[in-house]
Amino acid sequence: MTDDTSDDASRPPWLFDRTDDRGIERQLAPGLDARIFAGEHSMLSIVEIEPHSEGQLHSHEEEQWGYLLEGEVTRIQDGEAVDATAGDFWHTPGGVEHSIRTEEESAVVLDVFSPPRPEYREAGEGFGEREE
Repeated sequence: MTDDTSDDASRPPWLFDRTDDRGIERQLAPGLDARIFAGEHSMLSIVEIEPHSEGQLHSHEEEQWGYLLEGEVTRIQDGEAVDATAGDFWHTPGGVEHSIRTEEESAVVLDVFSPPRPEYREAGEGFGEREE
């Protein structure tokens, strides 16, 4: 039997973790830092949110699912603000305005987009709004 412990060099190329340097780094807003992984037909983003932080109210044409991995947030969507805790998840159809904020506790969110957001394929800042 062989030793199953491995370092990053021995991991297969299809296996990732949330700090993987193959991810595209993007600061969405002060206190909201994302690491984005893009495929051909979908994209995921790990968003780490510091306490007392808030994202800009925005919308985009891509469908989005969000899963709260850690912490507590207030999810703002289509004019409604709802408190969520780790384990909660939400669906945001394309074109619906949404945002997120934290109070005392930090949070980690996994967002999945389909199709991938073209503006998120590059490192940068902001939510990547496109000019119409």
